[in-house]
Amino acid sequence: MTTDLSQAVRPAAGLWGLARAALGAIALVQPERVAAPWVGKVRPAAAAAVFGRALGGRDVGLGAGMAAAAATGGEMRPWIMAGGAADAVDATATLISWRRLPRRGRLLMLVLAGGSTAFAAGLAALNETQGASQPSS
Repeated sequence: MTTDLSQAVRPAAGLWGLARAALGAIALVQPERVAAPWVGKVRPAAAAAVFGRALGGRDVGLGAGMAAAAATGGEMRPWIMAGGAADAVDATATLISWRRLPRRGRLLMLVLAGGSTAFAAGLAALNETQGASQPSS
């Protein structure tokens, strides 16, 4: 039995987008909750709030765009690439500041950002090889 992975691209992209948008919404409402595991307790707390809300706004926009494209048959490639690029930057920023970040938080963020970057790369490859990025008629 063979599985046609092209049928999984849109649902996977839609779920990825919804998860990103949900995380972003949490960050907008409770920015310290998202920022603290990554960067630790920041003084002043306003800095963590600004950082968390900025991250949240980015992820709401990327996630909602991805979910909408997946649900409506729209072009997904730009959303996949933008999400993957954002996560690659998050992983790189974590590595650059590794020694100054909380031990548990830095590993968690590296796994999440790196995993999401890898997921984006796989999704982009499937999207291109299976032609799933073409809008549905």
